[in-house]
Amino acid sequence: MADDFEDFRKSLLELVKSFEKRNVLVKMHSDPDSNIVRIYGERSDGLTLAKTGLEEIEELALTTAEHHPYWGLLYNGSQIIKTVLEKWNDTLTEDEIKQIAWCADEIKNSSSHATSHSHDE
Repeated sequence: MADDFEDFRKSLLELVKSFEKRNVLVKMHSDPDSNIVRIYGERSDGLTLAKTGLEEIEELALTTAEHHPYWGLLYNGSQIIKTVLEKWNDTLTEDEIKQIAWCADEIKNSSSHATSHSHDE
C-alpha cells in the first residue's frame, strides 16, 4: 500500500512539473511518512495556508471526545488562532479580545487536566 502511495506521489510530482513548464506556478508539499500531499496554487499565501490548516485542527478538536485530556487545549487554542487569523488584517474588537482571554483561561484550566491524566487514544 505504501508503494501505491509513493507511485501516486511521484506521478503527481511529474504532473506538477509539467504545469511548471507551461509557466503555471503550483506548489506541492508531500510528507511520505504520513501519506499526505498538499498542492497550492500560485496565489496561495501564508495566511490562506494557515486558515486551511486550522480547518484540520478544528475538525480534530470537534471530533475528539471532550473527556480526552488534551481536548480543551486543542479546542480553545484553535478558537484563539481562528479569531486571530480571521482578523489578521483588521483590528480585534473588545469582545474578541475578551473571548481570547476566556479561551486562554480555559487553556490554563485544561493544562492541569492534561498533566494529571494519562490516556491511551
